[in-house]
Amino acid sequence: MKSKKYLFPVITFLISFGLALFISLKVFPNNPFTGNKLEKTISGKYKDGDVIFQTSESKQCEAVRIATHSKFSHCGIIYDINGKWFVFEAVQPVKLTPLEEWIKHGKNSKYVVKRLKNDSVLKPEVLQKMKQYSQQFEGKEYDAYFEWTDDRIYCSELVWKIYKNGAGIELSKLQHLKDFNLEDERVKKVLKERYGTTIPLEEEVVSPSNLADSKLLTTIIDNY
Repeated sequence: MKSKKYLFPVITFLISFGLALFISLKVFPNNPFTGNKLEKTISGKYKDGDVIFQTSESKQCEAVRIATHSKFSHCGIIYDINGKWFVFEAVQPVKLTPLEEWIKHGKNSKYVVKRLKNDSVLKPEVLQKMKQYSQQFEGKEYDAYFEWTDDRIYCSELVWKIYKNGAGIELSKLQHLKDFNLEDERVKKVLKERYGTTIPLEEEVVSPSNLADSKLLTTIIDNY
């Protein structure tokens, strides 16, 4: 029988390994980073890393559509996780949502899916890096103030940062809050509720419309 001198480091290692494994499994169900997919994804019309857009119906989303002159107010990134489709999205909190459930949350269940024109760059190792980078945001607060930090995060910021830091691709240029249409009364009302009289006009932002208009993406599905 091994002495306690040797058993203690072994037990310590096993506990540490088990904790690390638990953390890796916690973020996404059936940890997609193991590379051991046992199922084939049900539908072939989507691909890992596709960006999906929809119209939501809250007052804030209405203000976003008006300010950006776009029908889109929400977006997320599609992930294939062990043969099932999910949308990684920044809501409250940031989370994975089954794709079909996500679609139902949009106005009239309408949505648009876009994909990199040169999607061959999304090799398995790049997609894995994107998913690993994504994990740091899971469970974080939604950012209703649209600040360019990682403390809280909003939908288009989430997608932009995953592509930038996971794949090295900037889907669009960043803008400043002042670049959008802020004169509409409905937009003014939301801004006042958020910021009072001090609106951060110089804050860097990216909107769903910026991503939807990206020259790097092409439309795969449009059921509007």
